[in-house]
Amino acid sequence: MTPPDVAALERATLTCVPAPRTGFDGPFVVRAFAGGTGRANAASSLDPASDAELEARIARIEARYAALGMPPRFRSTPLDPPGLAALLAARGYVERDETAILLAPVATVAEPDPAAQTLPAPDAEWMAVTATAEHQTAARRREKEGTPPLLTVPGAWITLQEDGASAAVASVVAAGPLAAYFDLAVRPEHRRRGFAGRVVRAAADWAARQGVAWFFCQVAASNAPSLALNHGLGLVEAYRYRYFVRAADALPALRFG
Repeated sequence: MTPPDVAALERATLTCVPAPRTGFDGPFVVRAFAGGTGRANAASSLDPASDAELEARIARIEARYAALGMPPRFRSTPLDPPGLAALLAARGYVERDETAILLAPVATVAEPDPAAQTLPAPDAEWMAVTATAEHQTAARRREKEGTPPLLTVPGAWITLQEDGASAAVASVVAAGPLAAYFDLAVRPEHRRRGFAGRVVRAAADWAARQGVAWFFCQVAASNAPSLALNHGLGLVEAYRYRYFVRAADALPALRFG
């Protein structure tokens, strides 16, 4: 079975992480939500071909984010046109948050779990477990709560129960032959007991029942524990992306995801 290429994974990501404001400037898709996760609040190219209008295009995208009252963000992938990084650096941008896309056949990860509960949208308990994870800002919370009605494909919010308590959560979205999981969180008192792996396997099991073939996630390159978890589940790196943000907007503790 041939793995999906970068273009297929990037399209799936756009579908799995919707943004209420989405438009195009040439090969760039420009997205805006509540200013939380970078995936829903950044511009990125979907075509690596040379772009004679690239500098003017960057300026137009910057102006559009300014009109929305948001700092401009560019999500850089292997689909960047030549010269994008250099032009952004010359305009005062810095690189942030390198992230790995990890991928596996869904059948190799999926495993049903009788303790897993599936919801059509995040409830208060799911959100409470998510809030125990790092980098959960108010804007990201608004985006998580606002995602279900924006989806055009199936999605599920998984909660793993242990002794009547919610121990771990994740969300998962199926986009045709691909499914992605996000928002993995385990309550502090339940960590290092295998719950993270179980909830990921349960998410993959849900995805397999939607008929998908491939299962992927996006993990910060600096997050060694999460990389180890996913590698242990059989996911392997497909490619990486990073963000370019203006130096003045680059906060040390900010994660774009």
